[in-house]
Amino acid sequence: MGYFGKEFAKGLIVSNPVFVLALGLCPTLAVTTTLDNALGMTFVVLIVLLGANIIVAAIRNFVPTITRIPIFIVIIASLVTIVDLQFQAYVPDLHASLGIFLPLVVVNCIILARAEAFASKNPILHSTADALGMTVGFMIALLIISAVRQTLGTGSLSVFGFHFFTLPVLGEQPIALLILPPGAFLVIGLVMAIFRRTGVMKSE
Repeated sequence: MGYFGKEFAKGLIVSNPVFVLALGLCPTLAVTTTLDNALGMTFVVLIVLLGANIIVAAIRNFVPTITRIPIFIVIIASLVTIVDLQFQAYVPDLHASLGIFLPLVVVNCIILARAEAFASKNPILHSTADALGMTVGFMIALLIISAVRQTLGTGSLSVFGFHFFTLPVLGEQPIALLILPPGAFLVIGLVMAIFRRTGVMKSE
């Protein structure tokens, strides 16, 4: 596996942003009530993280050390504003569903952490691989959590209007707690415990 593949793969398992690094937990807990929200948030993070990493890597040799964090924040905030306006214009229902957590991507610690810890020290190609790997790892975490919460919390599973199935037992009396905020903590805690116990994901 080449260096690009290595940097990409680390975000999936050994440095998964949610299950291993425990980053971005605020949007993870808030938007994982449905698969729609999970995929929407993943797309936002992809555009912002990829764009931020590429820009930061491109200007890393010209940015004074003392001003690097404010510059990174301005870059991230600009990208988030663009994505926010595009969502509001073209997918207003998803924009409303994500709510305040879409503009709050500006302070998502995954994005700022990758800009500071990786993109500011590595070339564009490696920073691109890092952004893609971290985004896919983030997507995996959101899809697992939202699938569990939506299925058990509503008794059925669907995405963007396409219905997959309805559970016979929970279709009439779903476990509504899992859709509520406490349910998010329960699910993510349980999933992280299972992954640690089985050794599927280990920190570096």
